Amino acid sequence: MSGHRQEVREGDGSDGMQLLSRGDTGPAVAEVRAALQALGLVEPPASGGPTPEPGRFDGALEDAVRAFQQNRGLITDGIVGPATYRALRDARWSLGDRMLCLQASNIMTGDDVFALQERLLELGYDSGRADGVFGRQTEQALRSFQRDYGMAPDGICGPRTLRHLGYLGRKVTGGRPGLLREQERLHRAGPRLSGKRIVIDPGHGGPNPGVAAGGVTEAGLMSDIARRLEGRMSAAGMEALLSHGPHDCPSDAERAGFANSAGADVVLSLHVDANPSPAANGLAAFHFGTGTGATSTVGEALAGYIHRELLARTRMLDCGVHPRPWELLRLTRMPAVRVEIGYLTNDRDRAALLDPAFRDVVAEGILVAVKRLYLLGQNDKPTGTFTFSDILQREEGSPIGA
Repeated sequence: MSGHRQEVREGDGSDGMQLLSRGDTGPAVAEVRAALQALGLVEPPASGGPTPEPGRFDGALEDAVRAFQQNRGLITDGIVGPATYRALRDARWSLGDRMLCLQASNIMTGDDVFALQERLLELGYDSGRADGVFGRQTEQALRSFQRDYGMAPDGICGPRTLRHLGYLGRKVTGGRPGLLREQERLHRAGPRLSGKRIVIDPGHGGPNPGVAAGGVTEAGLMSDIARRLEGRMSAAGMEALLSHGPHDCPSDAERAGFANSAGADVVLSLHVDANPSPAANGLAAFHFGTGTGATSTVGEALAGYIHRELLARTRMLDCGVHPRPWELLRLTRMPAVRVEIGYLTNDRDRAALLDPAFRDVVAEGILVAVKRLYLLGQNDKPTGTFTFSDILQREEGSPIGA
């Protein structure tokens, strides 16, 4: 993936954040250096040796930024954009550094919130996905814990609550309870697509066209595929919602907020990629995961289904399925998958994307993958052979296999 494009893409929104890279100077650079030094990623000046200028973004600082990005599951491009800024801000907090509570006007985020959520989940309290955001579900789980252990259920994680959290061993064994709940919700949903609510999220839009090459843009192509997918899902009885209109480009957090407010069952985010090398090509899929145990098992399964279906139908290069803590994947309360359908900077991938028949194939493949998710392996067909007609027959109640 083109990491620089990922950070610039985030910075193209309304936040107007400055992007910092090698050669930049100023107080913002000094702030980044201090944050990385506190994390042990920047060596303090050696006694008697040369002292680096704090406000200069030099090669050593770029290496430290890359190391931090790699540790956090971010794109390792050495550029400090919005995602890296937020991760640096969150990384400064350890559990116990401050009191944690629900604040409606200024939601608390950080590694300390993530650690609290993980601890509550280990003890059997459903704080939702461990995403480092102190929301309503985290507060409710914390109140339940406090009530069960004889504390005032005020929903504030202070010194006494921390002591009790430290005293206790795991209550739940045999698997991570949050993941088990996610899987159980999928089982209860049943195999039919009818009634499922899906948010389709075409990348970029409005003033931000995304990747542009050969006279076409990422936003235009993904909007077209989204409409084709929306039509097929509606025909199958699903409630398909687009995350934004053609003239809008909400942030990833806003897209996640829309999906959460809509009570979606699944989120599908559609993108293409770019790379300075015109030889870069292929298909990749992403699901929520931190690399430290927190993951969405259902999201991972859906990403795998989409990836395999599209590979079988398009014969694109396999670029794999990967966990990422990106905001859209992390902040949604339901399984979310981001799929990168080729590289617009590659002549072959671009030619395929320009073909309406190819975009139909992509839309059908994604729909089939969603159907496979709900079938849970029952009465399925080999990858690449399930068709839109098969889905309609099954939704209309025709005998399985007809």
